[in-house]
Amino acid sequence: MKKIILAVAFAIVCSFGAFAGEGMSKDSIAPDPKDVGSMDGILTALYDVISGPAGQKRNWDRFRTLFIPEARMIPIGKRADGNTGKKVMSIEDYINSSSPILEKMGFFETELHRKVETFGGVVHVFSTYESRKMKEDPAPFMRGINSIQLWNDGKRWWVVTIYWQNETPQLPIPEKYLKD
Repeated sequence: MKKIILAVAFAIVCSFGAFAGEGMSKDSIAPDPKDVGSMDGILTALYDVISGPAGQKRNWDRFRTLFIPEARMIPIGKRADGNTGKKVMSIEDYINSSSPILEKMGFFETELHRKVETFGGVVHVFSTYESRKMKEDPAPFMRGINSIQLWNDGKRWWVVTIYWQNETPQLPIPEKYLKD
C-alpha cells in the first residue's frame, strides 16, 4: 500500500512540475517588458512585429517571445473549391510560410477595434484589423478579425492562439466590430 501511495504522490508531483513549466519560453532573446507587461503591450507588439516595408526582415525572435511554446496560428477562409478550410500552424510554421510574403510585398496591419472578454485566466480578444502593403496606402487591401486568446501567468502576458478570418464581399465585418 505504501508503494501505491508513493507512486501516486510521485505522479502528482511530476504532473505539477510539468504543468508549472508550461508557458516557459525557450526564446533566443528575452521578452521586452513593454511587450509582455500588459494586454495593450502584447497586442501592440503582435501587430508591430509583423508589420514593415518591403525588403525589411521581421524580428521573428521578438515574435517568438510573445507566445507560449505550444501556441497555434489558425487562419480560416474559403478555398478555391468554395469550401471553408483552415490551416493550423505552429509559430515556426507561421514564420516559415509568412516571412517571405511579408518581406517581399510589404505589410502593415493595424487594429481598428477591440472587444475583450475575460473569465479568470481566460482572456479572449476579438481584434478587428486592416492591412496595407505600404503604410501610406489610402485604403486597406484586406480587413478581418483576429480571435486572440491570451493568458497572464501572474508575471507576464502570453499569446495562446490566434484564429482569424479575412473579410470578403459575402462576409463583411459586422458594424459592432468596427465601432465602440
